Amino acid sequence: MEAEDMSEILNEYIASVFTKNVKDTMKVEEALAVGTTDFQCESNGQAHRTADFGPSRLIVRRGDRFIIIVHFTGRPYQRGEDQISVIVETGPAPSEKSGTKVQFPLSDSLDNAKWNASVVYSDSKQLSLSICSPTDAKIGHQALKLLCTTQGQSTLLALGEFILLFNPWCPGDAVFLDDENQRGEYVLADQGLIYQGSDSSIGRIAWNYGQFENEIVDISLKLLDNSLNYLRNPDEDCSQRHDPRYIGRVVTAMVNSNDDKGVVRGNWGPDYSNGVRPTMWSGSIIILRQWSKSGCLPVRYGQCWVFAAVACTVLRCLGIATRTITNFNSAHDADKDLRIDSFVDENGKRVRSSGDSIWNFHCWIESWMTRPDLKPGYDGWQVLDPTPQERSDGIYCCGPAPVKAIKNGNVNLKFDTPFVFAEVNADFASWVVCNDGTKKQIGVNHRLIGRKISTKAVGSDEREDITHNYKYEEGSEEERAVFTRANMKNKLVEEPESQFFLKVKVRKGILNGADFKATAVLRNQSSGVRNCRLILLAQTITYNGQPIQDCAFKDLAKVTTGPHEEKKERLDVLYSNYFQTLSEHNHILIMALAEDDEAKETHIARKLVTLQNPSLQMKILGEPMQYRKLTVEIGFINPMRGNLYDGKFLVEGAGLTDEQTIPCPAKIAPGQEAKVWVNFTPQKSGLRKLTVYFYSSRLKGVKGFLSIDVKPMER
Repeated sequence: MEAEDMSEILNEYIASVFTKNVKDTMKVEEALAVGTTDFQCESNGQAHRTADFGPSRLIVRRGDRFIIIVHFTGRPYQRGEDQISVIVETGPAPSEKSGTKVQFPLSDSLDNAKWNASVVYSDSKQLSLSICSPTDAKIGHQALKLLCTTQGQSTLLALGEFILLFNPWCPGDAVFLDDENQRGEYVLADQGLIYQGSDSSIGRIAWNYGQFENEIVDISLKLLDNSLNYLRNPDEDCSQRHDPRYIGRVVTAMVNSNDDKGVVRGNWGPDYSNGVRPTMWSGSIIILRQWSKSGCLPVRYGQCWVFAAVACTVLRCLGIATRTITNFNSAHDADKDLRIDSFVDENGKRVRSSGDSIWNFHCWIESWMTRPDLKPGYDGWQVLDPTPQERSDGIYCCGPAPVKAIKNGNVNLKFDTPFVFAEVNADFASWVVCNDGTKKQIGVNHRLIGRKISTKAVGSDEREDITHNYKYEEGSEEERAVFTRANMKNKLVEEPESQFFLKVKVRKGILNGADFKATAVLRNQSSGVRNCRLILLAQTITYNGQPIQDCAFKDLAKVTTGPHEEKKERLDVLYSNYFQTLSEHNHILIMALAEDDEAKETHIARKLVTLQNPSLQMKILGEPMQYRKLTVEIGFINPMRGNLYDGKFLVEGAGLTDEQTIPCPAKIAPGQEAKVWVNFTPQKSGLRKLTVYFYSSRLKGVKGFLSIDVKPMER
């Protein structure tokens, strides 16, 4: 071949390569690019009932569609030429295998059974998409991307992030709850009431759940990301975040700090140094924020209602209908024999011979979900308990246990149904430990455990008694049959017909700071004369049933009663003897022990006294309106016999104000009224609750709340 021909061929080759490079460069330069993404946060928030999170970010519920608008920059969008696929990713290492990454093309219609998207509107500069997630999508932070393919060349476009939650409004979701009023109460209500005290003196406190407050949704998801499951295997953990059973179990483990980087450290007193006394909390917001800002160090301190309320906040925030439950006379059955054994010595003093105990009240939560892992019939309310009491699968968590299974004694079902069953159904057995070390059973009470199980009523501040959900009527044939079905391990000695009857009586409404009398009533039920030794004892105790200190004692060596005669003996309980060791729940246990050696009978009777704190008086000054300053006057009268020093009020209200601390006058004399004023600017309209807590070194646990109907901002 001649040189000229070779030169021409070479020039043509160089020209073709140059032309191809130019075209390729033009293709790169002309790749579709995203300028901004309008997530339509306000309209999507209204449609998904997430508007209370605020309009600054997209938070939606699974199983429903949401609309976004993508604004392109650079070359025009060409529908038909630009082939668009949508990518949704969650977790640190998204993968299609684990279900944490999905990719799907645009379709002509939407299907809520899977991830899919359709075009609402498009032109050369924007693309409006309607996107739908399946009802079993993984919840949490989601990264949204577009994959644009044009003439064989693909470009990945990042659109931003959104948060996906459970959807109790969607029939296909495992957390679907078919009652709008209940959804309003158990998902959307950011305030509530929690019951405390005793079954004979039920009190209540207001609690700010605050699930829609700033940062709380991120902290709730951060809680999941700090669980042991996530730290061991993040991909496997994220792959299970479609399942409310799994989420509920992780939350109950993470709210307490016993095994992990949990939120709250438990402390049942009396030493609360280096932390906050549990009764001083009025809401979950401060607790969750403090945990997050500290680098996941546990917040000190909590007790059962604090654990339950924080878990309630997190689960409502994630979209699972949840309510706080209080069980009075709640059993802690440490040895799993469905029996609570209580031991006293021959002088009536309690002897700790087992790990069993009765809590004067105990709080847990119920969450609404299906149970596809069980046979039909166990959907609905499930018990979840974040208070660290017993280990489950090696860690301190409890549930979900179906309430229906507990009622019917089906304790072989997961999770932790035997423990919860015992909390509401165990028998209470009383024993005397004799001086020689032998033990004698002196009584069995089938009715003491699991009383007046309570929750806040839907749409009102009334108490709803839900004991019937957990158990059949005490003493009924159904109740005893259920107890037998639960496989009681140890038979109790049945009580023979007794020769006498013993009971303790105390008048209601005794004020903290007052002296009072307890009365033991001893009735001879035989036709002969009976001589009994009678012991009366009063002890300050913690709310979980542990004795603190004796505050009154009487030992009568011989009390004689004639045939069918009744005798009364009184025990004086003086303020001067109980005030220094009285717990913040104001519980004093009165016990009477009667022994008749001739009849070889011993009886014991108990009465729990809850002393009443003074009421707080609160008054609104002005008309409550959103974004307008409001003043509330707070006052109370010192009921104590001595002066109160170092008093302060803690004030908080979701949608009203962050926590404020307001000092009282330096000294509040007996009978003196103390008044303070609190100023704040309501941020949210509607019916809100201002919670108020008064604390001093000598008077603790004085709580109240004020309902405030805030009008919307005038436009």
